Amino acid sequence: METPNAEDLKQAEVKEYDSLVQQLKPKPALFKNCVWAFTVGGLICVLAQVILNYLRAGGMNQTDAGSVTSAVMIFLGALFTGIGVYDELGKRAGAGSVVPITGFSNAIVASAMEFKREGYIFGVGARIFSVAGPTLVFGFVVSTLIGLIKLLLM
Repeated sequence: METPNAEDLKQAEVKEYDSLVQQLKPKPALFKNCVWAFTVGGLICVLAQVILNYLRAGGMNQTDAGSVTSAVMIFLGALFTGIGVYDELGKRAGAGSVVPITGFSNAIVASAMEFKREGYIFGVGARIFSVAGPTLVFGFVVSTLIGLIKLLLM
């Protein structure tokens, strides 16, 4: 009878470990997660539409009302991130809270909030621009590349 070598034992251990991990890892509730994402994302968009309709009814043109609505939604995303509400929402809603413009605001403010212990002026205030800078540069570069690709394909 042949004795197993070290490599065979290692492979058997890896297979056994993978099998154990597959048995113990939690199964995500896919349908429930999709419903949460759809509902929360939809409600964020409904709120933005209500703000837009209110501004349009107040006499603003479509372009100005859209700009103000975007600014208000970014502010609300930052505010709710700062007080800890948006992070809790994101735990349940997933992409439903990340995809709207409020998710962009959350990403920037949440990163800056890590420096809260250094103070609101020299910590959060100073660091928010160092966090937002690369995000904005990446967004500008990617949007420019997409525009160029679209221009070349037309």
